[in-house]
Amino acid sequence: MLELTHKNVHNYFKINGYHLNALDLSRIAYSYIKEGDANEQAIGEFLLDWFDDKEYIEMRTSGTTGLPKRVQLQKRAMIHSALSTGDFFELEPGNKALLCLPVQFIAGKMMLVRSLILGLDLDIVAPSTEPLALNTTQYDFVAMVPLQVQNSIEALKNVKKLIVGGAKMDAALEEKVLPLIKTAVYETYGMTETITHIAARRVGENVFTVLPNVKIVQDDRGCLVITVPYISDEPVVTNDLVEIIRENQFIFLGRIDNVINSGGVKLIPEQIEAKLIDKISARFFVTGIPDSVLGEKLILVIEGEKQDFAPDFFDFLGKFEKPKEIVFVPKFKENENGKLLRKPSLL
Repeated sequence: MLELTHKNVHNYFKINGYHLNALDLSRIAYSYIKEGDANEQAIGEFLLDWFDDKEYIEMRTSGTTGLPKRVQLQKRAMIHSALSTGDFFELEPGNKALLCLPVQFIAGKMMLVRSLILGLDLDIVAPSTEPLALNTTQYDFVAMVPLQVQNSIEALKNVKKLIVGGAKMDAALEEKVLPLIKTAVYETYGMTETITHIAARRVGENVFTVLPNVKIVQDDRGCLVITVPYISDEPVVTNDLVEIIRENQFIFLGRIDNVINSGGVKLIPEQIEAKLIDKISARFFVTGIPDSVLGEKLILVIEGEKQDFAPDFFDFLGKFEKPKEIVFVPKFKENENGKLLRKPSLL
């Protein structure tokens, strides 16, 4: 049996309805680079990089596991990742897929790789906050960031399987997609170092299940450590606090960087935010700021105009979970994927 390499193009593969081979894709790549917009240029550059003789693609990490840095992702590992995604989500050659993410980032690149390797019929649209606007095509597989999902609720009836990554879905968004009978919505877990997702959870459930061959353990901080044999023998050490349910499943608790040590009590903001999500209509987050008595004190930061809360508003929270102060910020800061930047939003 011949080994699958990055030079292979599945014979079911299409872009925007056209069967294309490697030579066709090279021609399109040059055309995109010469005449296309920024996203088309990124697609063209990636296609040329993918089909060249190098065994790797260079990427810049987002900083999930530390400071942003340049990494080399092996093309064979990207192929294995695509195959694992195909197995996990039961994708078949000829399935209709949509690329609506920027190809400058790993999530967009991997939608191209999955399509090339699995033989998907891929539509490509310019990245926007409303990727399904005026589009009635029926899709088997689509990847979006939460902001795109938020603006596409009505149109999601045309999508069979939707994966959501780049930033965490909040409870309010989950409630909006739960009633979608025709659409299976999954939040994914992963990062550039793991070549996008290594786990996913069906919306409405709280347990992530890892993809085939992925190994997970906790370190002594309670954080997730991931080993993906087809990427590297070296484990990826994260800053994500988790509870491991079984060898292939875990519950995400929160980021250790966000933990507040208030008077010796360790508080996980994400857990407190989950309790508040139905009570506060505006966007908000919980964080800690220096305090001379407690070391850190827990505060609630709300986006928008100042509002008043009744004295007993927070009585449903635990003793140490109640905010010592409420801060109002006109507009939160976010990264390119719409992920909330907590500390910078306070500056």
